[in-house]
Amino acid sequence: MSVAGKRVSQNGLRVFEAAARHLSFTAAARELRSTQSAVSQQVRALEEELGLRLFDRVYRGVLLTESGHALFASVQEGFSIIEETIERLQHRQHSPHVNILTDFSLAAYWLMPRLPMFRQQHPKIDVRILTSQEVFDWRGQEVDVAIMFCDERGMKNASPLFQEEVFPVCSAGFLKQYGPLEQLSSLAEVPLLTLTADQRQHWLDWPTYFKQMGGTPHGQSSELDFNNYTLLIQAAIAGQGVALGWRGLVEDMLERGMLVGLKHLSLATPNGYGIIDANPNDNGVGKRTFLDWIASNPPV
Repeated sequence: MSVAGKRVSQNGLRVFEAAARHLSFTAAARELRSTQSAVSQQVRALEEELGLRLFDRVYRGVLLTESGHALFASVQEGFSIIEETIERLQHRQHSPHVNILTDFSLAAYWLMPRLPMFRQQHPKIDVRILTSQEVFDWRGQEVDVAIMFCDERGMKNASPLFQEEVFPVCSAGFLKQYGPLEQLSSLAEVPLLTLTADQRQHWLDWPTYFKQMGGTPHGQSSELDFNNYTLLIQAAIAGQGVALGWRGLVEDMLERGMLVGLKHLSLATPNGYGIIDANPNDNGVGKRTFLDWIASNPPV
């Protein structure tokens, strides 16, 4: 069997690294609380295992061969990565932290603009954001808080962040070209931007919007479909059509003039975003602080 097909002795590599760093079997033995003869035997066994000469034995010490230099650099890098990983994991284990699960749109348009304020007020709490655009089961995952879009039944089992209220949004240039879009009938005839969803997701789509607004038929206007709300909003900003804008997500773009909201055509539903304590048995400082911070900074 070739060397590549065998597992190299991890202890042998550890002994080799110490000997190579000190260029001395004696000093390596002292560091490892072993003996000079044991270090020498382990290094020789590693050389035989690899089929490589790693050291030149010289008077009062050793020198690395070309192969030894190459292996020493790789072993040191590997040990350094392992040590950094362990340190990071230990820091994360013992430091206050909160793992937040949400979807792309809420993360980008609601959470991220507010997160600097939380970090400024609580700089010692590590925040990790996990995003998923699909229906996600956080049970058994490393999730402390889930901020998810819920139907009416789901909202009863969560702390409401904000109810679903939608209204058409578009760029000022698009409105100038196709406007004024005062009526549903005129809205139904312009290019619409559609957010696709699987059957388990509950946010409004255009056919449902038109139906709930009074039964106005959904016109056969041209559409662009997106499975990502961030891309859909960028298309609306670029003047490619009208999108459904969710209150709580699009306010910043309305204030900056990037989008125009047709709020006279708004629609509210019992659905919305809810905050879920994903691990009620864990009462960690990071999670408690984050939940208290949201409660004291409700959406406007």
